Amino acid sequence: MHPWLSRLLLILLVLGGRAVLALEGVPGPDGLVVSASRPASEVGGAVLAAGGNAVDAAVATGFALAVTYPAAGNIGGGGFMIVRLPDGSATSFDFRETAPAAARPDMFLDDRGEIDPDRIEAGYLAVGVPGTVRGLALAHARLGRLPWRDLVEPAARLARDGFPISPTLAAALNRELAGPMQPFPGSLTAYGKPDGLPWLAGDQLVLADLAATLEAIAADGSDAFYTGRIAGLLAEAMAAHGGLITLADLAGYAARERPPVRGRFLGHEVISMGPPSSGGTALLQMLGMFEALGLERLAADSGEAIHLTTEIRRRAYLDRAKFLGDPDFVTMPGDQLLSRPYLKHLAAGIDRERATDSRQLAGDLVGPPCDESDETTHYSIVDAAGMAVATTVTLEGSYGSHVVAPGTGFLLNNEMGDFNRKPGQTTLSGEIGTLPNQIAPAKRMLSSMTPTIVTKDGRVVLVTGSPGGRTIINTVFDVITGVVARGLDGSAAVAAPRFHHQWLPDRLIVERGGLAPDVRRQLEALGHAVIERGSQGAAHSIWLDPQTGTPLGIADQRGPDAAAAAAPLPAVIGESSQ
Repeated sequence: MHPWLSRLLLILLVLGGRAVLALEGVPGPDGLVVSASRPASEVGGAVLAAGGNAVDAAVATGFALAVTYPAAGNIGGGGFMIVRLPDGSATSFDFRETAPAAARPDMFLDDRGEIDPDRIEAGYLAVGVPGTVRGLALAHARLGRLPWRDLVEPAARLARDGFPISPTLAAALNRELAGPMQPFPGSLTAYGKPDGLPWLAGDQLVLADLAATLEAIAADGSDAFYTGRIAGLLAEAMAAHGGLITLADLAGYAARERPPVRGRFLGHEVISMGPPSSGGTALLQMLGMFEALGLERLAADSGEAIHLTTEIRRRAYLDRAKFLGDPDFVTMPGDQLLSRPYLKHLAAGIDRERATDSRQLAGDLVGPPCDESDETTHYSIVDAAGMAVATTVTLEGSYGSHVVAPGTGFLLNNEMGDFNRKPGQTTLSGEIGTLPNQIAPAKRMLSSMTPTIVTKDGRVVLVTGSPGGRTIINTVFDVITGVVARGLDGSAAVAAPRFHHQWLPDRLIVERGGLAPDVRRQLEALGHAVIERGSQGAAHSIWLDPQTGTPLGIADQRGPDAAAAAAPLPAVIGESSQ
């Protein structure tokens, strides 16, 4: 074992009765990959060691996650990628799923006109047209260096030869097979243990159909997925089981290269994802209000700082609901939403002595529950030349729609539920019905994914992002403010307690043990409804030490199988803890 492996040990400190995670990063001066899965990080690290750049490693890591992290890694879903080149230019790739041509705004309503959650959570109707394969192919075509086959084949090999599964993955597969996958024979065939017994940690998971699919993609490019045998199998299963996706939907899917959103925060530049993700816009709004209020002068764990930060979040999430959607369908006041005068105006409306009532803030937008799934995954990469990539991908729910179309080997998303499900109905419990995110054919559903790169004086400081549905934006905000405003190193910023407020429902959610008792009482006296819960997000990040310039890979231990791989050093896996 290399002596620096011990730097990834997870230590549990108890300070003032509050549990605080403390972890150290893995150094990678020649490049780093940090993801939710050790084998996937190793694949990306090997690509960097073979001379690939950060985009090459991102493509290879993405395909590997489709094998080793089936809860969210995927080729049957979608996501977003931010790329910052060594010359300071930046771009983003949008491979969010789209609605099939036959989709309609009321498709998730029952005969009484109420939302039917069963149509959203599982099955073929919930599936949007997948974007991941086209997206990774577009990023590779624009900025990759190594041959496409060399980037996809490692994932195909993992699926074909198998890999030993972790205790976490064994338990998750057993839950899926015994429950949500039961109605879907293709899923049971793909993920069931050959002897019919439960999976055990250390068992070898072989995914033969997925291997064949990946081999076809490696040989023939993304067209193999969207127009070939794979597309035929998927369309056939859709037609047989009430799904909407057709061969024409698949053939017509296009990933988009878009300009990222960029803003300034306390002398740093923040580069993040624009619509159809709400993440970058809401993040920059919150950072702008934070700076306008001078919150960097307050202790992060003080009642005053948490109160004011909650009010910042409340206003950004309201704007998210009112204005943001697919830019190909919706005209948005993007420049206005991020302008300094507007953000100062929003900040000026915050009462320092009392929590705002979210219902009153919204006016007539609210009528009389909906939370996005926490299951997404983020990975961060830097290469030796200074290229940085932040990528977040998802199937929406954990294991998506739980459907594997027979013969294809890959899980399908249930992303259609990320559209507003009942037009015109926005509720106090969090269901949003505003026009910008209503279902329409070929439209991309609004997302909270927030892959982000932070720079200062022309150098990368931080690459970060997280899973967590609507909590994603707040997790990324907490990590960035920890580094930029509080002066924390990347490990401490990732480990620090996290907080969440999303306008509706009107509640302040804190990680269990993250608040001192007196601070909680202070917040409740101000009118906040405080709720404790388990961990929030998994911000697999890379932070560059400002003294040495060395990149440090930080595998957030809220994700128990997370790992950093340094090139050309061997992959490193962190200790797991919850």
